[in-house]
Amino acid sequence: MVKLYDKGVYLLNGTEILEDAREIKEKTGREVSPGEAAKDTMAYGILADHNTSGNMEQLQIKFDKLTSHDITFVGIIQTARASGLERFPIPYVLTNCHNSLCAVGGTINEDDHMFGLTCAKRYGGVYVPPHQAVIHQYAREMLTGGGKMILGSDSHTRYGALGTMAMGEGGPELVKQLLNKTYDIKMPGVVGIYLDGEPMKGVGPQDVALAIIGATFGNGYVNNKVMEFVGPGVSKLSADFRIGIDVMTTETTCLSSIWMTDEKIREFYEVHGRSEDYKELKPGDVAYYDGMVYVNLSEIKPMIAMPFHPSNVYTIDEVNANLKDVLHDVEQKALVSLDGAVDYTLQDKIVNGRLYVEQGIIAGCAGGGFENICAAADIIRGRYIGADEFTFSVYPASTPIYMELVKNGAVADLMQAGTIVKTAFCGPCFGAGDTPANNGLSIRHSTRNFPNREGSKLQNGQIASVALMDARSIAATAANKGFLTAATDLDVEFTGQKYHFDQNIYANRVFDSKGEADSSVKIKFGPNIKDWPKMAALPENLLLKVVSEIHDPVTTTDELIPSGETSSYRSNPLGLAEFALSRKDPAYVGRAKEVQKAEKAIEAEQCPVEALAELKPVMEKLHETYPDIDRTNLGIGSTIFAVKPGDGSAREQAASCQKVLGGWANIANEYATKRYRSNLINWGMLPFITEENHEQLSFKNGDYLFVPEIKKAVKEKAAEVKAYVVGNGDMWKEITLKLGDMTDAEREIIEKGCLINYYKG
Repeated sequence: MVKLYDKGVYLLNGTEILEDAREIKEKTGREVSPGEAAKDTMAYGILADHNTSGNMEQLQIKFDKLTSHDITFVGIIQTARASGLERFPIPYVLTNCHNSLCAVGGTINEDDHMFGLTCAKRYGGVYVPPHQAVIHQYAREMLTGGGKMILGSDSHTRYGALGTMAMGEGGPELVKQLLNKTYDIKMPGVVGIYLDGEPMKGVGPQDVALAIIGATFGNGYVNNKVMEFVGPGVSKLSADFRIGIDVMTTETTCLSSIWMTDEKIREFYEVHGRSEDYKELKPGDVAYYDGMVYVNLSEIKPMIAMPFHPSNVYTIDEVNANLKDVLHDVEQKALVSLDGAVDYTLQDKIVNGRLYVEQGIIAGCAGGGFENICAAADIIRGRYIGADEFTFSVYPASTPIYMELVKNGAVADLMQAGTIVKTAFCGPCFGAGDTPANNGLSIRHSTRNFPNREGSKLQNGQIASVALMDARSIAATAANKGFLTAATDLDVEFTGQKYHFDQNIYANRVFDSKGEADSSVKIKFGPNIKDWPKMAALPENLLLKVVSEIHDPVTTTDELIPSGETSSYRSNPLGLAEFALSRKDPAYVGRAKEVQKAEKAIEAEQCPVEALAELKPVMEKLHETYPDIDRTNLGIGSTIFAVKPGDGSAREQAASCQKVLGGWANIANEYATKRYRSNLINWGMLPFITEENHEQLSFKNGDYLFVPEIKKAVKEKAAEVKAYVVGNGDMWKEITLKLGDMTDAEREIIEKGCLINYYKG
C-alpha cells in the first residue's frame, strides 16, 4: 500500500523511479548529480522564484499573499502595528471561521470582526465575514495560483494540489512579511510522493492521507521537508480529491507540499473564473528527491485514525476484526496522553460485537468540500441516522459550496436522513462546536484528533475522543445508525455531481480593498482587545525556574494553549495566558506568575529576593561562584521541559502565553515542528535542547537553572551554553544546553526580547 525508500532516488520523465545514477546514464546518456537533478523538482523552481537572498542554500522568501483567521489576525496586526505597520504590502486576507459561533467569555466575536474589517480598510486588505468560508477553502477558491507561494497563520495552509506552495506558520512570520521582511530558512529537502493506481469505489481522500500519515509521521520521514506529489496516479484523482489529501500533509510534520498540475486543475481554475491563474507544473526530465514514498492507490482501504493522533492508523476492517485489542491499545495510550487524570475507556463502545460511536462530523478545510459532501449524501440517501445517541453534522467549507449543495438536492438528502447541515465554521476541528458528551466517541472528517481537541474539559473530569475517517465511511456509519462501517461495505451508486461556482456570493459580501489603504479609517477596538505588554530585553545572565515538566512523547500546541472556548480571549494576551497548559498542567500558570514577581521587581529596580522569598538560598548558592551577580545584570523567569513540543497548530499563542507569564526559554529533546521553534524565537524565548534522556534529567520541576553570560553566548553565535542546576540544599550541577541553528536576525530578536522590540530598534 505505502512503501518508503531508504535513500534518495531519481525520477525520470515524471514517471519512472530509479535508485542509481548509472540507470540514468543508461537510459538518457546523461550524467546527472543529485545536486543538479534536485534543481528539477517543482519545489526548487518555486522556491528559487521567491528567494531574495541570491543563495539557494540560505533562503529568504517573500510570499505572494497572506491569509489569517480570527484566532490569529488580531494578534498579528497588533504586533505589526506596534512594529511600525503603515499598510499591507501584499494581499492579506482576514477570514472569520474560527470564532463565528463561539462567544464564551473574553472578547465578543463581533468586536474582533469589526477590528478586522476596519484594519482591512485602513491597511488595504480583504475581509471575509463570518460563515462565508473557512480560511483554506476561500484561499483555494480565490487566492491560489500556479507557481505562487502563500503564507498563512494556520498550520493547514496547504494548497499544493492547485500548484501553490503554501506554508502555515505562527503569526510573527506573517508580521515579518507585513513589514517587508523575509521568511528565512535553509533549503529544505524534497520528498517525492509517488501515486500509482486508482482508488476503489468508496475510498476517499482522507483514507489516502491517513495511510501516508501512518507511514511517515512516527519516523519523521518528511519532517520539515517539502512533499512533492508525482506519478501516474495523480491524473486519476479529481481536484477535490487531491485537495483532500493535500490539506492533511500538515499531519506528517512536513514544511509544505506541491503537486503536478494538469487539465483537471486547469478546469478547477476555469470553474472559479480564474483561468489565468492556472500554470502547468511538473518535475524536469530527471529530478532528484531526498526520499520517495510510493503509494498504490488501488490498495488503499477505508482508514481510521484512532485517538489521539492522526498517525494512530488502522484500516476499518482491522478495527472491526480486532475490536477489543485496538480499543485496549488506545486506552493504554490514553494513560500517557491524559496522565491518568480521568477514567477513560472505550470498551463500552462495543455493542453486540460492533463499535458504536455517538457522533459523526464532516467539516472544515479537510472534510467540507463539495465532492465529499455529495458522496455522503449519495450514501445516506433514503436511509436515516436513527433516534438514539448518534448525531450527524455536516459543515460545508464555504457558502458557494453550500448553495450548490442546496441546488443539487444533496442538502435535502442529508437533512431528510437526520443530518444537521450548518454554515462554514471550523468549530468542530478546534473544539468550539459539537463537543461530544463525556466519554463520547466522535468520528470526523477533519484535520486532528489530539487529546481535548474536540473541546472536552479534562480539568473538569470530562473527556471525549475523536477518530478521523473519510466522509464516505462516516456517512456509511451514519446510515448504519452509528455502528462503524466502511463505505466499501455498502453498494452505492455515486452520482458524481458537477460543481458550479457562483462568484457573486463573495462579490456581494466580501470587502476587498483592491490593495488600496485608507489611513483615515479608525480601527475599532472592542474593550477586550488589548495591546501586548512591554517585554524586557535578554539580560546578561538568566536564572530560570522549571515550572512544568512534560514527559509525553509529543506535546501538541493544543496542550500548550488549549483551543476551543479559550480562544475567545485571543485578543487579550494576559487573559489568554491564564489558560496556558491548563489541560496538561493546571498548576503551571500559578507557578509561572509566582516566579514572574521577581522579574517585575527587577524591572522596578527593587530586590527580587524580597518579592520571592524562595530565591534567597538560590542566590546565596549562586553567589559562591558568581559573586558579582545582582539585579542589574540578572533576569529571572520560568521555563518548561517537554520531550518534543510543538506538534499541531501554528498558533503563536503556544509561545506568547508563556512569554507574557515570564517565560524565557523552553528545554526539549527536540522540537516537533519548525513553526513552534520559530514562535519561541520570535517571542524572545530561548529554544534550548538537552541531549539528556528525559527520564534521567539533571533537573526537575521546581529546580532553578542558572545560565551565565547568555546574552554573550547568543551574540557570539555559541552553539551551546553551560548552565547550572541550583536545587534544594547544596546542589550545584553543571549541564550543557544547545541553542541549535539560528539566523543572525533570530539571534538579534532573542537579544532584543521579542520581534516587536526588534522592529522598534
